[in-house]
Amino acid sequence: MGANAYINREFPMSDANFEQIKQIAYRQTGISLTDHKKNMIYSRLSRRIRSLGLRDFNQYCEVISQPDNQEMGDFVNSITTNLTAFFRENHHFEYLEKEVFPQLRMKNLKQKRVRVWSAGCSTGEEPYSLSIVMQEHLPTAGWDIRLLATDLDTNVVAHAKRGVYDRDRIDSVSAERRQRWFLKGNDDQVRVKPQLQKLITFKPLNLLDNWPMSGPFDVIFCRNVVIYFDKETQRRLFERYADLLADDGYLFIGHSESLHRVTDRFRSLGRTMYQKAN
Repeated sequence: MGANAYINREFPMSDANFEQIKQIAYRQTGISLTDHKKNMIYSRLSRRIRSLGLRDFNQYCEVISQPDNQEMGDFVNSITTNLTAFFRENHHFEYLEKEVFPQLRMKNLKQKRVRVWSAGCSTGEEPYSLSIVMQEHLPTAGWDIRLLATDLDTNVVAHAKRGVYDRDRIDSVSAERRQRWFLKGNDDQVRVKPQLQKLITFKPLNLLDNWPMSGPFDVIFCRNVVIYFDKETQRRLFERYADLLADDGYLFIGHSESLHRVTDRFRSLGRTMYQKAN
């Protein structure tokens, strides 16, 4: 679709507008918007223009270019994509059950402490899946077990914290786990049991900013997040993950992602699972 098509739409958007949006998005989030995302960006930001009562993308770009503007949170929420499911890429959770958590039970026997981070937790399906596996396969009595769940998008963090989902969202969850960990909500909805939420701290966090936590973490999930980052941003992020992980700690990334030629701080365990190299 050429530039003229965007000029003739409800809100004119020039190539210069899109270039400015790309630069601001990269500066704020590390996300590299490519030209094939132009349709999506037009659609999502048009809603913001309508909501703010602006005339066009020229005005919108002026707004988001101002320092400390009130729109930046909604801008970031609009351009980030949130696609997730309970037990997505289930082999990761099976590896936690069979390999990682049995090792941690032995390794951390003295301090009785386990820390897991879901970085880019979206609407909460990933951290709740992690919480289920943690409660099923880690000792809870007398142990200090915590799960941190963060995301750039404040709206999805709020959604995740509520723990309420449409009933069909848990179709992929086994009947046994549905019975054990979910309650019937209103209409065609379910909600997670409070026991699942007790392990989790939900926080908004920009991965490019300073991190308030000091670690060490035993496991970090960062799946389908770095696909939006360029190689240099990925390199910096994975270095920071390695610094924050315990010795022999584990990193799980998305099915279309790779650490190849990005960092040598991890060794591959196959199927986008990695262990910190000492």
